[in-house]
Amino acid sequence: MYEHNGEKYYVVDSHVHFWNGRPENNRNRYGEGFTACFYDYHRNLSPAEYVWTPEKFGAYSEADLLHDLFEIGYVDQAIFQPTYLTDFYVDGFNTTERDGAVMENNPGKFITNGAWDPRDGAEGLDKLEELHARWNLRGVKLYTAEWKGDSKGWKLSDPSAEPYLRKCVELGITNIHVHKGPTIYPLNRDAFDVQDIDYAASMFPELNFIVEHVGLPRLEDFCWIATQEPNVYGGLAVAMPFMHSRPRYFAQIIGELLYWIGEDRITFASDYAIWQPKWLVEQFVDFQIPEDMQSEYGVLTPDVKRKILGLNAAKLYDLDVPAELRIVADDTDKPIGSAPVQVA
Repeated sequence: MYEHNGEKYYVVDSHVHFWNGRPENNRNRYGEGFTACFYDYHRNLSPAEYVWTPEKFGAYSEADLLHDLFEIGYVDQAIFQPTYLTDFYVDGFNTTERDGAVMENNPGKFITNGAWDPRDGAEGLDKLEELHARWNLRGVKLYTAEWKGDSKGWKLSDPSAEPYLRKCVELGITNIHVHKGPTIYPLNRDAFDVQDIDYAASMFPELNFIVEHVGLPRLEDFCWIATQEPNVYGGLAVAMPFMHSRPRYFAQIIGELLYWIGEDRITFASDYAIWQPKWLVEQFVDFQIPEDMQSEYGVLTPDVKRKILGLNAAKLYDLDVPAELRIVADDTDKPIGSAPVQVA
């Protein structure tokens, strides 16, 4: 729990990884390039004191992860979002199995999400059931631009995706995290377009679609979709570090999100280990929309920041928030964050 200026914040980092970017795990030059692109984001958007060497960035340890998130990073719960990329990496880049082992080593700290790819057909559906049986999945992370053989991506509106979404409904995997943001070498920018979110969210109202990276650089498209689809959320991974390098740009991003979808559908994420939660949490709690923009976007109150930093994700994942930090929503008497804990 983070406490600052007499205010307390329950922090859920809703997008973290434990990847293997070691050179020996590269299947080809694309693996090397993918990790290098991640590192460029890390180096260019982090405060200087938080920049790692390329060697550590590709091979940080479980001890590093625990230290940066829980010992100094103020995180109460962290959610692993896997990215397999087996066409680029021998053992995959960041898999549910690798993340799940860390979760089991550290009870009560992590939630492990799964993944699926409709191009895997019936075999992939069986694999999803196996992941769910093993890890009690409450969410999945989808990477629509991932390469698979000759295919350079897929869409949630593809007919082949529908059986997987139906399987998620059947299994109770309600949180569908989808990378819809900046491209990463060598993936194709258009395969991350947000337009298929509209179709999937309308067809599957039982599911929550958390659009990671809020569609950047297609923020306007995302907002127009999300405002009409009440089961669409915005994940702030990649957007958050602009507080440091481009504070007015970040104010515009958060202001547009507050205007279009409101404070209850925005979730905090560090995208660790691209960025570290310590400085993101500290800067966000201190951040305010500039005065000359407040007539259009309003202000960030402590309660708004509490929702974004943890309460919204806690509600999606049925996490039990300390009673003193719960907020009674406008349309219900049930405090946000009062759901019982579910232990994987």
